[in-house]
Amino acid sequence: MIERIVIFRALQLGDMLCAVPALRALRRAHPHAHIALAGLPWAASFVERYAHLLDELIVFPGAIGFPEQEETDAHLPAFFGTLSERRFDLAIQLHGSGGVANDIVEGIGARMNAGFLKPDEPMREGTFMPWPDELPEPARYTALMQRLGIDADALDLDIPLTDDDTRECDALIDACAIDRGKLVLVHPGAQLPSRRWPVERFGDVARALSNAGWQIAVTGGAGESPLTARVASDAGARAIDLAGRTSLGALAALVAQARLIVCNDTGLSHVAAAMRTPSVVIASGSDTRRWAPLDRARHCVLADWPACRPCAFRDCPYGHECALNISVQAVLDAACAQLENIVLEETLHYAYD
Repeated sequence: MIERIVIFRALQLGDMLCAVPALRALRRAHPHAHIALAGLPWAASFVERYAHLLDELIVFPGAIGFPEQEETDAHLPAFFGTLSERRFDLAIQLHGSGGVANDIVEGIGARMNAGFLKPDEPMREGTFMPWPDELPEPARYTALMQRLGIDADALDLDIPLTDDDTRECDALIDACAIDRGKLVLVHPGAQLPSRRWPVERFGDVARALSNAGWQIAVTGGAGESPLTARVASDAGARAIDLAGRTSLGALAALVAQARLIVCNDTGLSHVAAAMRTPSVVIASGSDTRRWAPLDRARHCVLADWPACRPCAFRDCPYGHECALNISVQAVLDAACAQLENIVLEETLHYAYD
């Protein structure tokens, strides 16, 4: 009987959202189990939001081979000691392709382990499968659930909203006099510079859409304010800079209100997918087969493929061809096509009502 489960996935928001379909399947299969996430400190808010899927965050202290935190193994003995005392029934490696992530899972000392194996990695004891490199990110983790005997066909993302999220979003819309019917969100940031389309090009797109009558709001974290301020300034006096002014829940609620999202291939593209809001995603460097939204009708992904892609660099050493080869006109054409489709669908809907 499985009563205590721990999942290792010490990653950022977009990565965590892609694991939600697997988490849903796991919870359905084990409705009464205590399911803990071993993840990054920020994920306390993720666990709180997905309390119907996860019961607890156990903070992963970092280790060599995990660049999201300080790379040191100094805190691993205490981490392993604490978790081994809890005698988990099942430890699942949902972090990635295998290797050192599997070492972490084995160190937890659970009765059973599950995870992925790199191509040349020896078989480990438990339920392990080859890393399914050909699958989109959400499908990789549901594939592991299926290997565990769990029904896991649904791949849709979701972000549950609370009443507080809605109230915060509504208050922001009122305070900024945002026109919901014309709202286009532009998100110029991304964690890695190699994943960012040039900020001046975002500004050009925002200005053109503003001149066409759309309400532009520029989103980002507080640390991305130089980017958002540049885009908002380029877009004109009617544009609104929302950097650092939204919680995750309020941002998701705002995305749900927007007509269109224009962003890099980053966490916000997954938020748009979760909230079913059309988007134009400029994918620089990333593997679009893995990370692009699955609904290619609702989400238009623009990408160029120089020989160096997919990219493993924080900063591009080759002139950033993959970003520069996506023109402002290409993004504008995609955005206008998406917006025209929305207007057409609404016109047809009202005609048949």
